[in-house]
Amino acid sequence: MRETLAMPVARARRATPDLAGRLGEHVIAALIEEATLAPKPGLVDIRSRGAHHDLDWELMCVSALALQPTFTELARAGLEMQPMQSLQRMQSLRERIGAIGRDGEARMLDATQGVNTHRGAIWALGLLVTAAAAGPTDPADPVDHTPHAIAARAGALARLPDRHAPALTGNKGERACLDYNVGGARGQAQAGFPHVVDVALPELSRSRRRGDSETAARLNALLAIMASLDDTCVLARGGPGALVELQDGARRVLALGGAASLAGRRHLKLLDRRLVELHVSPGGAADLLAAALFLNRLHREAAPTTQA
Repeated sequence: MRETLAMPVARARRATPDLAGRLGEHVIAALIEEATLAPKPGLVDIRSRGAHHDLDWELMCVSALALQPTFTELARAGLEMQPMQSLQRMQSLRERIGAIGRDGEARMLDATQGVNTHRGAIWALGLLVTAAAAGPTDPADPVDHTPHAIAARAGALARLPDRHAPALTGNKGERACLDYNVGGARGQAQAGFPHVVDVALPELSRSRRRGDSETAARLNALLAIMASLDDTCVLARGGPGALVELQDGARRVLALGGAASLAGRRHLKLLDRRLVELHVSPGGAADLLAAALFLNRLHREAAPTTQA
């Protein structure tokens, strides 16, 4: 019988290498699914570089595959530290995964010759894969294995300080948070990933239920994130004006029926063209879509008959 994420804690400990590896594989699959999805406005996909000159689909896949050991190691750290019951254990785990994540960023930059492909994804998906592996307080409670529960555990980790992390990194997203007073990737994680569990996953489920193709459902989930996220990738490149255009454009596509409708697809192409003209790419939204696809993969594995 296949193991699921709802397996008892004791069994999880015995199966740590296999489960950690499978969780790492789920992360990489989600990253490649996000990169491949097309047409994504302003973003790299299998057909286009989007608004980027230094990225393409092949490089995104090379980066994702190079990060598989990192995500497997993060999952293993969660498995070895479970259950997440004491603050002291959680603090220790937080600092351990911070170090693993920084090593992963170095691995990414080595694989891409210095191009930032997945810095935000290492943060978001690193927290989520750790939280998925670390397990619930009560392993017998199926509610504790839902996307909301995993995201809540990831949020609890994100709210803990990492004494070994640099105070400031100088990254563009960090500067955008300071310049425009938004939470960015850190705020999203500390809040328990609301744009993943309350926006992207519900839209993915709604689109599937009404018969949209899987591609259209995933594009609609991405658009739903774009419609309200204060994406620091967009703010860093284009400022508030570009962010307003992105959000208004995403809302317009969804209002016209989303990516499954003819009118929606037409406006999706217009939005893509406009973002390329502005040289902005909603990378924060892309990271959160990958996070949603990851949690959805876990949910389907734990409950194969669930269609959401």
